[in-house]
Amino acid sequence: MHKPIVAVVGRPNVGKSTFFNKICGKRISIVDDSPGVTRDRIYADAEWAGHNFTLVDTGGVDGKSDDVFQKDIRAQAMLAINEADVVVFLVDGRVGVTPNDEEVADILQKSRTPVVLVVNKLDRFEVEKTYEFYSLGLGDPYPLSVMQSKGIGDVLDAIVKNFKETVGEDDSSVTKIAVVGRPNVGKSSLVNRLIGQTRVVVSNVEGTTRDSVLVPFKYNKKEYALVDTAGLRRQRSVEKVSVEGYSVLRTMSAIDEADVVAIVIDGSADIISEQDVRVAGYVHEAGKPSVIVVNKWDIKSRGKPEFIALLKEALAFMDYFEVIFVSALTGASTGQIMEKVEKVYENASKRITTGLLNDLLHDAILNHEPPSHNGKRVKIRYITQASTNPPTFVLFVNDPKLINFSYKRYLENRFRERIDFSGSPIEFVIKGKGEE
Repeated sequence: MHKPIVAVVGRPNVGKSTFFNKICGKRISIVDDSPGVTRDRIYADAEWAGHNFTLVDTGGVDGKSDDVFQKDIRAQAMLAINEADVVVFLVDGRVGVTPNDEEVADILQKSRTPVVLVVNKLDRFEVEKTYEFYSLGLGDPYPLSVMQSKGIGDVLDAIVKNFKETVGEDDSSVTKIAVVGRPNVGKSSLVNRLIGQTRVVVSNVEGTTRDSVLVPFKYNKKEYALVDTAGLRRQRSVEKVSVEGYSVLRTMSAIDEADVVAIVIDGSADIISEQDVRVAGYVHEAGKPSVIVVNKWDIKSRGKPEFIALLKEALAFMDYFEVIFVSALTGASTGQIMEKVEKVYENASKRITTGLLNDLLHDAILNHEPPSHNGKRVKIRYITQASTNPPTFVLFVNDPKLINFSYKRYLENRFRERIDFSGSPIEFVIKGKGEE
């Protein structure tokens, strides 16, 4: 299910970044009184009234500015408006309507994106100061003092009201497979191979796929949907005025919403690139089961053992990975990709009985006792499984601070020796006495 995108736009110095940080609950965007501080789009996840969405901060649009970056800032804002599900248009209630406000309003009127007009800097909440903003033709203006957190709830209510309803679009029975990787590794070609027809554009020009494309299909009488995504490039390679900035956002969103991720790597290369590692790292941090699909194996530069050794070294943080070597060009081994996908998804969906978990824990403790600190040794009372996808286990102990990363990693290795969790991360949550 698509996570809504909410773009925050307006002229300089209306409090966009402060609003952004307040909604996200953390200081992510730089706040400064100097115009043009926010040049690139900045993204963060937010939640209100059960709705999860991605908030995007943009630079201030100033058509009369002589700032050399203003052209890029404007281009970034236009991309934000075009890609957003809802736009929050911030204006300054102390100053009133300005030519820059009218310029931004004109842009928004021409777009089809729902707009929430917000009049900020009303520290005394003078609602009467919002009236003149009706002239912008964007509907009811909402009063706000973001510094004093007045009116934020009403603004958020207005935002989520504009989200498209998803009732009747239940896709819980469909397993989503996100196909990700850096540009030009053959993702679209693999999608076409898997579904047996050309459903996505294939080209050797980097960046052909700008948006995520959902491709439904059946395998083993089960419903699946392949999500072909734009190639993830390292951030400094993404030009300010390029749509690739949003391609990265859509790819990250596709990973978050996927059930399984196919990480495509170029098998003709001599190395595992830094960006390959970044893509895999994001998938790992998102807690998604995955398959490493080494493509272009028809023009390989080394053997499988050597390439697997490269993967083990580069992806040491996810040594549970499953790998398959294929060629989208010739079709070699592409028919086995779905077998791997089903396996890792099944592993991520496993639920282990509490009895077996405690037996495994007991054996692990006998082999290697938990650590101690200043003569105090941790006592692990019991373990239970809290959830699946990824499998998450809760350890109840006398003092959570005594369980370090090394011992959690030891427990993970022992559990993996007895239970097949290959292709899926597993998590251990440590809780102390009295915690639920």
